[in-house]
Amino acid sequence: MMKNYIFITNEGFTFQPENEESIPDIENSQIIGYAKGIDKNDAFNNLLQGNKYLLETKFNKIICLELKHLNIFKKASYYYLEDFR
Repeated sequence: MMKNYIFITNEGFTFQPENEESIPDIENSQIIGYAKGIDKNDAFNNLLQGNKYLLETKFNKIICLELKHLNIFKKASYYYLEDFR
């Protein structure tokens, strides 16, 4: 049975909206991609097969997490910081 996986990295930085500085101010995680496989190794190989350009990026450390829900966005919780300000 095929399982669903998400691949992320915590390498890299980003900027807050409307930031005018030249130095990134937020450490972040970035989604590298999604893939299916019989296990995490199979899914990673499928990710690379479908996205060969990934081997040309500067990213190195990729984190794999199994997704238990097929439609992760329906099961996700969303929070808006403006509601807490």
